Amino acid sequence: MDFHVLTLFPDMVRQGLNTSIIGRAIKDGHITLNTVNIRDFSVNKHNRVDDYPYGGGAGMVIQAEPVYRAWESVAKNSKAIKQGKKPRCIYLTPQGKVFHQTMVEEFAQEEELIFLCGHYEGIDERVLEEVVTDYVSIGDYVLTGGELPAMVMVDAISRMVPGVLANDESGTTESFEGNLLEYPQYSRPEDWMGKKVPAILLSGDHAKVEAWRREQSIKRTMERRPDLLADADLTAKEKAMVEHLLDKSQGKC
Repeated sequence: MDFHVLTLFPDMVRQGLNTSIIGRAIKDGHITLNTVNIRDFSVNKHNRVDDYPYGGGAGMVIQAEPVYRAWESVAKNSKAIKQGKKPRCIYLTPQGKVFHQTMVEEFAQEEELIFLCGHYEGIDERVLEEVVTDYVSIGDYVLTGGELPAMVMVDAISRMVPGVLANDESGTTESFEGNLLEYPQYSRPEDWMGKKVPAILLSGDHAKVEAWRREQSIKRTMERRPDLLADADLTAKEKAMVEHLLDKSQGKC
């Protein structure tokens, strides 16, 4: 998969992603990362890309033209354009849909993605209307720019790209798979500060281990993210277990 990030701070994005698993995936050619400096497309001799907002107000607004030129530099060679389609361009903004695992899986089906990172008080609305296909937020809070959200999304999406993870199952057996949180994990030693690894994990019985992990995932989700259970894929027996645990926690049994 090809990732293109339109930003005022390309070094920040490159340094943040050229490490660990994502850095290895770039090196091995499973994904590519192209950072585009919006300032390189400024129409101002001082490379300024911002100006005061019409109507007044605090802060500055990134102008439409340099953003459009930066986007065009990528879009003109995109696979989507060659197929007569608009490239998928994601604008990172707190006004967008909140990022979640289903979106990760959807975006991972694309061959390429363009991320547009805002700054200051935002970007001229006219260019957003022209190039953006998706408005995405990583949470209900405000950051100084779109670079960190872009890196979060690239990291999450990359994990779903074949070859990025050493273990093919790792990307699909973690938190939020099936709308459930991941079960607790343990490693050596078996006894640490008087806390022992659950005996079932030492039994060698894979069927029982999987059943235990599934039960723990459901319990953990109920305790920490009960909002996810409404859309979780549960059997009738598991639903009954959840109801029993809820009744127990509320003192009904």
